[in-house]
Amino acid sequence: MSKAKTKKSTEFMSNETFADLKESLGQVLEYVRGERKDLRTTRAMLPAPPKPMSKAKILKLRQQLNCSQTVFAQLLNVSPKTVQAWEQGVRKPSETALKLLNIAAKDPQVLWIN
Repeated sequence: MSKAKTKKSTEFMSNETFADLKESLGQVLEYVRGERKDLRTTRAMLPAPPKPMSKAKILKLRQQLNCSQTVFAQLLNVSPKTVQAWEQGVRKPSETALKLLNIAAKDPQVLWIN
């Protein structure tokens, strides 16, 4: 019994898409070289990453909300073990979690909004 051989497609994008991409890259190069001034650019100052939060501050925030570690974890969309590890100082919250924790620290009730 022989296996039927199938030809694998090596085309990852259409020729039209490739041509558009190539044209766009050419425009970027022209802009970088200073040859084009008609392209619109936007520069924005991004906020600094959130500062670390101590285990005591995380515990205080949870206590302000008057909820268990399990409920607090559900409000933050993390596992209860994660909240436990933060409060014990075993783990540090990620930047994403810190952002949410800082928002909640300013207005704890924001976590209860649907």
